[in-house]
Amino acid sequence: MKSDIELPAASLQNAENVSVGLWCTFGICLLSNIFGGTVSTLMSVYLPVVVRDLLGTVDAARLSEVSAYINALYILGWAFGGFTWGLISDRIGRAKALVLAVGLYGAFTIATGFASSWEMVVACRLLAGFGVGGVLVVSATLLSEVWPERTRAIAIGILSIGFPVGIFSAGLVNLVVSEWRQGFLIGALPVGLALLSFWVVQESEKWKDSRINPTGDGLLKKAQLHSGNLVRGSLIFGSMLIGLWAIFSWLPTWVQSLLTGADGQTQRGLAMMLLGAGGLTGGFFSGWVARALGVRRAMMLCFGGCFILSILLFKLNTSFSAVIYVEIACLALFFGISQGLLSAYVPQLFPPAIRATATGFCFNIGRIVTAIAVFFIGALVTSLNGYGNAILTFSVVFLIGLVTLSLTKEESAPVS
Repeated sequence: MKSDIELPAASLQNAENVSVGLWCTFGICLLSNIFGGTVSTLMSVYLPVVVRDLLGTVDAARLSEVSAYINALYILGWAFGGFTWGLISDRIGRAKALVLAVGLYGAFTIATGFASSWEMVVACRLLAGFGVGGVLVVSATLLSEVWPERTRAIAIGILSIGFPVGIFSAGLVNLVVSEWRQGFLIGALPVGLALLSFWVVQESEKWKDSRINPTGDGLLKKAQLHSGNLVRGSLIFGSMLIGLWAIFSWLPTWVQSLLTGADGQTQRGLAMMLLGAGGLTGGFFSGWVARALGVRRAMMLCFGGCFILSILLFKLNTSFSAVIYVEIACLALFFGISQGLLSAYVPQLFPPAIRATATGFCFNIGRIVTAIAVFFIGALVTSLNGYGNAILTFSVVFLIGLVTLSLTKEESAPVS
């Protein structure tokens, strides 16, 4: 079956020509995402130790308050970085922006380990999050422009599993290094990667062309589609993000609510492991799914599959059984596939001159809404009679993404 993205004849001739330099660029982008996942999760595994070390003996309420500041400011920096680095990338180029963003989060991860107060930790985490948010946008934008179109979705699908691999790596760091200040020295790795990237990463020729000839090659026609595609991209990416994080955040609590007279540690742990494993597997194979079905049709399958499985999981299960594990694994597989597809789809909605800025907006406007949505699930539990009904209510967002995709005309599909 043909892909939704048609290839120009000239591009088809060279679609599979991947140079050593381009493979190096891909490797740098993948490593920057892996280290970004490690840096993002590292504070979670060390947080209780960090706060107690810096505050000394205080009550539980104060510990929770400071912990909330550290986590909230990191997410804020992440979202703000996603917006800002898109603008920077469109101005100075993808390669330079990637180098600076990776170096930034690496440097402030190291600085976190030398912080003498919790306020300094908050500031360092804010700036580290600012860098990570930029890397996720810039790396996806860069690969969407430099990688051959025929296998682009495969490359970006593999890129999408870098962040969860980094999350897993943070756990390994915690197992090997017990002292939190030493653990944050892991930031030296992305700093070294940034220095290497300065000489290795290839700049996007499409971005260069957009700077030399900003009114040529149909750019004005593409710019007219910009506002409509910005709304489409935000709705499609944001709806999956809201549903994904609502489920990820509250699934263990829902599992526990189904258990009677058990601590639920094993069930909760297996459920989260299945979410992670399914996400990694789906992301890795998302490119091949896109080639088989087409990007747009594959995404519609993911949104529809997520909605149906949410009903099966959260509405029809009133007690815990083994079938829940199967349903969670299938749901996670759709999640993983969607992340690879969206990372490939959204940047291609926009011309090179505005691609990173628009992609950063689409990727991060949903992140702000997600934080609010996840918070309100807790508030809805009582009024909706349980966690399952509360989560299912937010799963309606999958229909928003599905309807948006179904109403998207072919001419509004990705541009090269």
